[in-house]
Amino acid sequence: MSSPTGTRRRGPYATTPARRLQIVRAALAGFAEHGYERASLRDIAARAGVTHAALLRHFSGKEELLLAALAQREADEEEQAARIIAAGTAGPAVLGAVLADEFADPDYQRNWLALAIAATSPTHPAHEFFAGRRERMRTRFRSGSLNTAYDSPDLSADDKVVMVLAMMDGLRIQALLDPSRDSLRLLEIFMQSVIGSEGDEQPSK
Repeated sequence: MSSPTGTRRRGPYATTPARRLQIVRAALAGFAEHGYERASLRDIAARAGVTHAALLRHFSGKEELLLAALAQREADEEEQAARIIAAGTAGPAVLGAVLADEFADPDYQRNWLALAIAATSPTHPAHEFFAGRRERMRTRFRSGSLNTAYDSPDLSADDKVVMVLAMMDGLRIQALLDPSRDSLRLLEIFMQSVIGSEGDEQPSK
């Protein structure tokens, strides 16, 4: 018998936010450790403490789970950035503080960087996610303490976000090639010189 809204439910296996989050966080760990191609749904299910069949009652397959994991990773970064800003960290240092754990784990960094590169292909399941990341970053910067929402004489607001993303990705590669270099210090200097300090005057609208 169908529900009053016409939506079929799954009885005791109806998707719950808590169980979905449990599986998504297990997927984050699995993708970070093995990369997207080598990560398996059975391993992710085991990490989440559910059966493979139970996982498939929540997610149709690895592609859907990947998108959920990417969205959760981005939400975690946004929440972490908000905490860092609330603690009084100056604007140019915020991104480095958010990325500190990632830069301390080369395998994690390598797998997520490989995923981002693979997603440049229009046929990759995460292509649209990464293609939209620039606008999402710009929106976050506009509402935060990072002064990228305003045009400068040499750079538009959109130029600034593109440069920030390019610098982040480039430093990920450089950090893997030369772990002895303090890449996050360079990111802070870049943010200071290109984006501006937290106290910089903003143009009037």
